[in-house]
Amino acid sequence: MTRFATIFPGVDKPLIAMAHLPALPGTPLYDAAAGVQGMVDQVHSDVALLVEAGFDAVMFCNENDRPYELRGGPESAAVMARVVTECRPDGIPFGVDFLWDPRIALAVAVATGASFLREVTGGVWESDMGLWNTDSAALLRERRRLESDVAILVNIAPEFASPIGTRSFPQIAHSTVVSSLADAILVSGPMAGAGPSVDVLRSVREAVDPAVPVILNTGARAETIAGMLELADGCIVGSSLKVDGYTWNPVDPDRARRFVDAAKG
Repeated sequence: MTRFATIFPGVDKPLIAMAHLPALPGTPLYDAAAGVQGMVDQVHSDVALLVEAGFDAVMFCNENDRPYELRGGPESAAVMARVVTECRPDGIPFGVDFLWDPRIALAVAVATGASFLREVTGGVWESDMGLWNTDSAALLRERRRLESDVAILVNIAPEFASPIGTRSFPQIAHSTVVSSLADAILVSGPMAGAGPSVDVLRSVREAVDPAVPVILNTGARAETIAGMLELADGCIVGSSLKVDGYTWNPVDPDRARRFVDAAKG
């Protein structure tokens, strides 16, 4: 079995819900009055609602650390590891994502026992964060050095960025599986909450080995998820589960339940 399949035995198309952390210490939007304990309290509440709604996994992410940085500091890894440890769900797997530093995501995953991480590990991009280079070789070698088996879910169409070069997303996806050993391919739209086109999702699925999952990474909504899951092997969902559909709001339990019902029904 692939790393991804071992995380979700018996689950055909896993539904992974985002648990967005408030801004971490040292970032522009950090709430010093609430402090780290306030972060823990908010994330713990969101995770409980997501588990109750019936999601197959939860993924923790520093979504509110705007503007994002390409090299995070040790304080970010330490605080994120504390929040994840105190808020990780019982009974379902969980993953981590750090925008946008794979080293920190891997460190937090190893420290907390996460089953998977999500990152951009290949290519060179022009982005809101400036010129964005990657190093999948260093990440996989670090995973090996740490004797970790965490699955790496690779986003081939990162939000807030566009590739430098002329290869299509299907070509990038195929190459990422072959040369960068991705455990799953993630397909995104132009920013959080916005999905890719159906044509892009279909063409990526056709380009990749059937044994490697292709996951819808952004833009999942209750109204359209049934059709998207005819093409994708699972989804990651965040914004549409929140109060008023706004990424940085708390989880809305009614939205969360409606999404699971639409996807699994």
